[in-house]
Amino acid sequence: MAIPVDINPDPDILEINLEAKITDMEIIEGKITPVWTYGGSLPGPMIRAKVGDRLIIHFSNNLPDSTSIHWHGLRVPNNMDGVPGVTQDPVPAGGEFTYDFVLRDAGTYWYHPHINSAAQVGWGMYGALVVEDPSDPEEFGDELVLVFSDMSLDEEGQFLPPDTGGAFSDLFGREGGVILVNGKVKPSLKVRKGKQQRWRVINAARTRYYTIRHNRQPFIRLGGDNGLAERSETLDQIKLVPSERTDFVFTPQDEPGTVDWLKWYPTERGYGSTFNRFSEEMMEIVTVNEPGVMPESIPTELRHIEQIDVAGARELLIDLTIVFPDDNTVEMGINGIPYWNSKPLEARIGETHVWTVRNDTDFNHPFHLHGYFFQVLDEERIPEWKDSVDIPVHTELKLAVNFDERPGTWMYHCHILDHAEVGMMGTLRVSP
Repeated sequence: MAIPVDINPDPDILEINLEAKITDMEIIEGKITPVWTYGGSLPGPMIRAKVGDRLIIHFSNNLPDSTSIHWHGLRVPNNMDGVPGVTQDPVPAGGEFTYDFVLRDAGTYWYHPHINSAAQVGWGMYGALVVEDPSDPEEFGDELVLVFSDMSLDEEGQFLPPDTGGAFSDLFGREGGVILVNGKVKPSLKVRKGKQQRWRVINAARTRYYTIRHNRQPFIRLGGDNGLAERSETLDQIKLVPSERTDFVFTPQDEPGTVDWLKWYPTERGYGSTFNRFSEEMMEIVTVNEPGVMPESIPTELRHIEQIDVAGARELLIDLTIVFPDDNTVEMGINGIPYWNSKPLEARIGETHVWTVRNDTDFNHPFHLHGYFFQVLDEERIPEWKDSVDIPVHTELKLAVNFDERPGTWMYHCHILDHAEVGMMGTLRVSP
């Protein structure tokens, strides 16, 4: 991935120029695609800094449409959240905006537009942002940042119309037929047997769920959205819903000279989502012809996470719903109301809420809250801080969130971006 140029000599400030523009790229071999990009690369430049650094982005828009940057998962000031019409004006074609905030939390984050999002993200506008914690154990191994995404392209490499499939695709969500890893189709990765790697993985697709396996070799999961979990766990596969991140250790176990694949597997997220669908090769894993090494022991206890005290918390219902105004239209909403007719939820600084997020539909929905971390109130889950979580078909989850600071109006929505576009969004007004 491209690395941006830091124009500030202060070691505690990362200051960069970032331009949104269309760049011709070869996604399908021999075909040219006019990709919408941050910085002319796919994904956009990888922003890497450490906890406590100040990040300054001088953003210029040279696209033919308005856009913005939402800093997904970061606890930023309200006026830096990048939501046109809510926290800032749209950045028009030819316009500029400066984002300026302090990186407060270690973790794996990403950035993308929050205007015409399903189209612009689908056309390539996303990038990784890693906030390092210098105290992380060295045993995690060499680090690799992977951005998973997809694109909807025709045989000539041109984008399919954003409304392809009509109401049915509004309902199901639009999965691109071309799966990408760091902007490439089936890239290759060289590994050494036993030499561990820390993979930070981001699901930047607008709809696609990623269930990944590598020859059933286990992954040691370290955490996800907002840094390390309380303890590690060993898994045969990893599932990532749209907008979610995961952080795990991959230990190559194949013999030297082996060529294998990291594969995508279809995820059951509602009727029809796995029917007549099969695994797909995503990334070639080549084990080099060198003697294997002895893997490090990965710590089990990673971090103490203080549980949110929910005694006396205010309880709210967030009911994810679908309505059909007519035979050709799908509307989604919160508590039966689409975004354009909704009123903000209300909270005050210092309050704790427990939200019951209920899915009354026949499709899973990845739920995302801007501005604040939450905890899932489920004793079977390892404690961690989250900003995105899957709500499976006809289930509910309880989420605890403390509004400790940063008043303003914040978004919450389904991060299947086609669902958000047809109304499954809401706002939360946090008052001083």
